[in-house]
Amino acid sequence: MRVPQPKAKRGSQKWIQAIINFCPEFINAIIKEKLKPLSGQEICWTSPLKQDELAEYRDTAFLKNIHLQELSAELKQFWPQNGPQWDALGKTSDNKAIILVEAKANVPELVCFCGAKDKDSIATISASLAETQRWLKCRNPSIDWKCGFYQYANRLAHLYFLREKAQKEAYLVFLYFVEDSTYLSTSEEAWNSALELQKKLMGLATGSLKGKVIDLFVNTNEIKSFLTTDH
Repeated sequence: MRVPQPKAKRGSQKWIQAIINFCPEFINAIIKEKLKPLSGQEICWTSPLKQDELAEYRDTAFLKNIHLQELSAELKQFWPQNGPQWDALGKTSDNKAIILVEAKANVPELVCFCGAKDKDSIATISASLAETQRWLKCRNPSIDWKCGFYQYANRLAHLYFLREKAQKEAYLVFLYFVEDSTYLSTSEEAWNSALELQKKLMGLATGSLKGKVIDLFVNTNEIKSFLTTDH
């Protein structure tokens, strides 16, 4: 599904739209510093773009956006309809690596529960989350990832789908905006405390995300200088 978005006025959506459309090289440099395999690559963002109605993508449309539509049937087996709607999507200019982005601007946004009602959908989600837990060698695989931090969990599951089941070079970036004056201002210290607790409660082992998942902290004041007067 392709989902056009309005020009956001606050929160993480405002800042991700701004950073992708007005200062992509700023975020690219930070990503390449954290992900060494991308250090010599050019990153090209495919959403959310002004010329594409700031659209966000999910399900098979997300695969088409990153030129992996051949995986559509496999994704439908792995995850039911209405999967993650990605805040930003990118790839390297040689089309070899994929970058998935989930953005947050305040700690309460971390809490999320699975809203699926259909029994078959719930079973599919549970099975795929369990596979992801095994892949990440979770300390306690009996933890129900559908409760509490479901959004974080389903993003990890889609990374697992791309890296392990589809054998693609893919990376997941959790982008945390610091000092967001448009809504709830959050310090980097507050983020770190919340994220440490989140990973502990999810049973994620130290180092299990290394090399494939990164947390980035960007102060919104650094973005403001790039914005044009019409944004």
